Amino acid sequence: MLADCVHCGFCLPACPTYQLWGEEADSPRGRIHIVGQLLAGAPAAGAAAAHLDRCLSCMACVSACPSGVRYGEVIEEARAKVEQAGRPLRARLAREAIFALFPHPGRLRAARLALKVAEVTGLRRSFRRSRLARYAPALLTAMERVAPPISALERLPYRTPASGKRRGVVGLLAGCVQSVFFSQVNAATARVLAAEGFDVVVVKGQGCCGALSLHAGRKDEAMRFARRDIDAFRAAGVDVIVANAAGCGSAMKDYGRLFAADPRYAEAAAWFSGRTRDLTELLAGAGTRAPRHPVRLKAAFHDACHLAHAQGVRCQPRELLRQVPGLEVLEVGDDTCCGSAGVYNLLEPETATELGAKKAAAVAATGADVLVSTNPGCLMQIAASLRDAGRPMPAVHVAEILDISITGAPREVVNRPRPVW
Repeated sequence: MLADCVHCGFCLPACPTYQLWGEEADSPRGRIHIVGQLLAGAPAAGAAAAHLDRCLSCMACVSACPSGVRYGEVIEEARAKVEQAGRPLRARLAREAIFALFPHPGRLRAARLALKVAEVTGLRRSFRRSRLARYAPALLTAMERVAPPISALERLPYRTPASGKRRGVVGLLAGCVQSVFFSQVNAATARVLAAEGFDVVVVKGQGCCGALSLHAGRKDEAMRFARRDIDAFRAAGVDVIVANAAGCGSAMKDYGRLFAADPRYAEAAAWFSGRTRDLTELLAGAGTRAPRHPVRLKAAFHDACHLAHAQGVRCQPRELLRQVPGLEVLEVGDDTCCGSAGVYNLLEPETATELGAKKAAAVAATGADVLVSTNPGCLMQIAASLRDAGRPMPAVHVAEILDISITGAPREVVNRPRPVW
């Protein structure tokens, strides 16, 4: 894979960290050179680990590369080597804390309850405005900054029946962060799919897809999560598997490669990946039939990196949004990663904040009424950055816009307090 890189430099202007610092070691080409040194026996620690950690894995370089370098696989394997080599105690504890929480919906629900109590009592607002935030652990401060206000938890039935003639049975990935902090997105997704003629099944036994772990070099952990989902969805007998989070869909479509050498799971993983679609990919491909009501808003659309670059899905969400009467779809001038990147904004908060501020300025410059994207991490990151800039704006998923248009409640997206972070 390293030999595919001809060091042409087309990746440099596409890379967010190279844009910020202009350092060769913080470009895809430079990181590929570092990985070559690791394979030659250099230690996977110190400066080498730091440069690899600073990569957002946004895959913009993959879209820019004329040589077809599989950079996503390169950085994934390199990070696994860094994890195997071991980290300093403080860095190791931060990662263990993150991965003891985020891939586990039950634990996230407990965190959600704690956040709700902090909101109701005013502790969250006081923490953000007090000097205490300056002295709190950086990880805690970063988590609080991006966490959305806690809205009512919308629980989905096991099956949502199709309206009219059935076009197929869809298995919906509920996700970990998505199911707990963005349950309204899952509910909107199920309603939209049902309105478009699909039975929607929230498959029992599913859990985290492993995307966060995979992108952080925790490959064994990611594969353990993946096996559980492969077993659950295959047993459910669904026709299509739908993801409404870009990072999740990217990892799920990669299961076939991950398990190619596993005789027990190779066939099942290929089946799973072959049937996985992003919500917008499925709807645009199948064609929409549910009537749309007007939504008279200006919507700034942000491309989630793992949808646009990793999955190559760019036109479909725009096509669906442009089918909504009265909705003006605006392009965000800056197509660089927003700085969310899985758990990047928790582990590299300074860089993430700088990228978020740049993205927020571009979003605000559109004059939009609402920000629309396809990934929960992006929505949290950009909403927090807009708030930090004094330009708060509703931030919603494509599924929510489609749901509002289909159900005929066009102003709900700006009137309800939940999305205004």
